Amino acid sequence: MVMDMTDHEQAPSSSAKKYRTPDGVPADIVMFTLTKRERKTFTKTLPIRELKVMLIRRRSWPCAGMWALPGGFCRESESIYDAAKRELKEETGVDGGHLEYLGVYSAPGRDPRGWIISHAFYALVEEWMLEHRQAADDAEEVGLFTINEALEELELAFDHRDIIMDAYRKIQQQMLQTTIARQFLPEFFTLSELYQVIQTVVPEFKEPNFIRKITSTRSRQGILEEVRDDSGKPLSSNQYSQRPAQLYRFTDHVPLLSIYT
Repeated sequence: MVMDMTDHEQAPSSSAKKYRTPDGVPADIVMFTLTKRERKTFTKTLPIRELKVMLIRRRSWPCAGMWALPGGFCRESESIYDAAKRELKEETGVDGGHLEYLGVYSAPGRDPRGWIISHAFYALVEEWMLEHRQAADDAEEVGLFTINEALEELELAFDHRDIIMDAYRKIQQQMLQTTIARQFLPEFFTLSELYQVIQTVVPEFKEPNFIRKITSTRSRQGILEEVRDDSGKPLSSNQYSQRPAQLYRFTDHVPLLSIYT
């Protein structure tokens, strides 16, 4: 039997006007990728890698003509994370990749349109996924820039310079404390390739005994494993070296401490 709720049992009514709500809640995404180009040399050597961030040139007010992060306003029917995924796809053509929450940006006056509280994310995307990138209606151009170019040479919209700096520090930290490097490597890789990816993201990282230390770490934490064929024979590659180098891959193990130092 269905019974009506008494007055005391009913949920109290409240007016939305009682509370001041933001004029908009956008999701902004700092999208990083590692570009790769072969060196002009006759000897086998690792390609040149550069960490770059994707930006769009805004077409309309506010900040028309300035470079900005991909993003847009969250809808009532979606979570802020779903909004980030949707905007990433709509504005750049990228679907998938590594997407994580960075933080909230709510300084008064950060956006001339009103009280706008932005939730920032960062994404790690493989270079090939950006080959068919496209610009949405509110973006007239899409480009990839090095961190120095983005922070030092471009006129950035809103507080996006601060967001990019925070995201850069975050992935540098994660590069040394997690297995996030897997986002920029093929499934099978050499330790020299791994070391180069880490140094590209964290230029200050210098470890002359990297191979010895990482293999020691591997034995303690199990983050890497040798790649072997069906018969158990170790697989190697000489794509970027004169001598064949052992191939490795990441396991699903989650390290608890810094794994490269």
